[in-house]
Amino acid sequence: MTLFSNTSASLDRELPPSPEMKDKVTAMEKIVGHNFKNKRLLEEALTHPSVTNFPSYERLAVLGDAALGMAMSKHLFLLYPDMDQGNFSKLRSTNVSTMKFARAAVKHGFDHCLRHNSPPLATQVGEFAKAVSNEEDETDLLYGGTIQPNHALADIVESVAAAIYIDLNFDLHKLWKTYEHLLEPIVTLEDLPDHPVSKLFKLCHKHGKRVETKEARDDVKNVSNSYVYVDGDLFASAPGKNITIAKRRAASEALSKLSEFGINYGSFEVVAENEAKKNLKELCERKRIRKPTYRVKEFGPAHEKRFVSSVEIETLDGVLYKTGDERPRKRYAENSAASLMIIMMNTIEAAKIKGDYFPEAAKIKGGYFPSVLYKLWLMICWVIRLLVFCFTGIILLVIFFAVVGSCLDYFFSG
Repeated sequence: MTLFSNTSASLDRELPPSPEMKDKVTAMEKIVGHNFKNKRLLEEALTHPSVTNFPSYERLAVLGDAALGMAMSKHLFLLYPDMDQGNFSKLRSTNVSTMKFARAAVKHGFDHCLRHNSPPLATQVGEFAKAVSNEEDETDLLYGGTIQPNHALADIVESVAAAIYIDLNFDLHKLWKTYEHLLEPIVTLEDLPDHPVSKLFKLCHKHGKRVETKEARDDVKNVSNSYVYVDGDLFASAPGKNITIAKRRAASEALSKLSEFGINYGSFEVVAENEAKKNLKELCERKRIRKPTYRVKEFGPAHEKRFVSSVEIETLDGVLYKTGDERPRKRYAENSAASLMIIMMNTIEAAKIKGDYFPEAAKIKGGYFPSVLYKLWLMICWVIRLLVFCFTGIILLVIFFAVVGSCLDYFFSG
């Protein structure tokens, strides 16, 4: 049986690159250490969507994302045979993240081989490459860094991987042997970083403290500011080029201050963001509340789409909602919103246990609104259940006395 029987015949042919891309294709072959039979396939992998007269890398990036994810999963699964699901998920997520792939792209010069017609992309790539060269700690960038990369950098790593995968006749083992050195250093279980925001919320939850964050944009200075409140008091703040970086810096500052009071982050699990949507669904099932509802907004040009997702959950006290951070893909945006919702629900639960939580008006990017109709609907459901229970009990009693009466009549008549 032949797999991929509908694959274009051009994938199996030896095609040269177009003249204007010959040098870039040759340079990329040297970088990855693979001599392509179909060099036109590699040319497609190096073409940004802003180029309109040639197929872009978008389709290949989807395949490469899946192939690298599977190859990395296999590598980690064999490397750590006794690792639990939580750490396996976090370790895999870290090693196939947008940040990890973007770093690999600038480290090995993928960006110099990219064909595009987008001046802003060149500026953003240059800024990110400069930030990477100034970073002292590799693991710092795995959960934030000083600047967020343009997702085209990660896309090109995925698309080139897909081109190699196809050129090797879809042999995953050979793909990994060819590509592994480009993704080094592979983050190991020993140096797996935890995101400062997750650390902060987990730490405060563990010690019964209520924590919340607020963000604001300063258009005059072109920076974002994040503020951390612990038990209602302003505890730490930090600026950043965007909200994601500002939140990370503010959380790191708060963790540093908490350590001065003898409150330190221990070894407890932080859920990986890419598993958040699934974990939120399971959390709702355990609490016997309705499934989350997601709403996604997209913006930006066609070749640089960005997504922001919000999530709502109906509870006994009302409608709980949260908005996630900006992400380059829809599913990433939904996972971002879900992860923040999980943190919010855990924080609310801890506050309820202490007895100092009251549903209040919306905060920035999140809130809690009582729903009278939802409470009424729950009350009606409970009344109906009670009536059904009583009616069933009456029927059972009638049947019981009828059987007993028949037995007594039979006994005395005999």
